Amino acid sequence: MTASAYVFDAYGTLLDVHAAVRKHSDALGPAGAKMSQVWRQKQLEYSWVRSLMGSYADFWRLTEDALDYALEASDLGADSQLRQVLLDAYWTLDAYPEVPSVLEKLRNNGARIAILSNGSPEMLSAAIDSGGLRDMIDDVFSVDAIKQYKTAPEVYRMVTNSWDMPADEISFQSSNRWDVAGAQKFGFQTVWINRTEQPDEYKNYQPDRVIPTLNEL
Repeated sequence: MTASAYVFDAYGTLLDVHAAVRKHSDALGPAGAKMSQVWRQKQLEYSWVRSLMGSYADFWRLTEDALDYALEASDLGADSQLRQVLLDAYWTLDAYPEVPSVLEKLRNNGARIAILSNGSPEMLSAAIDSGGLRDMIDDVFSVDAIKQYKTAPEVYRMVTNSWDMPADEISFQSSNRWDVAGAQKFGFQTVWINRTEQPDEYKNYQPDRVIPTLNEL
C-alpha cells in the first residue's frame, strides 16, 4: 500500500541522540561512548516505568534524570559543569545527514509529514530548528498533550484523530524497534530504520519494511 502521509519518530530516527556526547568527547574521554548509551537507555526506561506507574513527567525531566544516572554510573557525576554542557547540547542535536533531503523529496511528492515523539514541545521545537527541518514538517505531535508515553495506543491515535485518516494510510518510521511494534499493533504501515543492524526482538509485530537509513524510504 502506498502512503500519502508519513510520520516520523524524532529521537534516534531524525535526530542523532548521541550527538550531544560526541560534541564533548574530549572532555568525557574514553567513558563518553558508554555513558551516552546508558543515558539513552535510562531515558527510555524511565518513560516506560513512569507509564506503568501512572506517574507522568515530561521528557526533559526524564532526560535530566537519565543523565544524572549515566554520569554517576560513569564516575563523572561530580562534574556539574559537564552536566550542564551536555544538557545544553541535547537541545541542538544533529539531524542525520540524509534527513533534510529525504523530507524534501517526500514534500515535493505531495506527502503530508509529521513528527510523533515522546519529546516535550519545547525540546522538539528547538531540535527542529537546529536541524533545519522547520519548513519540511506539517505537524508535530508530542505525548505531552495526553501525558502518556509510547507505546500507548492513545499516542498513535493523536495522529489519526488530528488528520482524520485511517491508520493504514499512514506510514510510520522509527529506529526504535519497540516503537515500530507499537505502531504496527495500532495499525500504521511501519518502517524500521535499523541503523545499527540490531536483531528483531518483536517478531509478532513485523514491520512492513526494514531499511538501514532513511535514504531507502
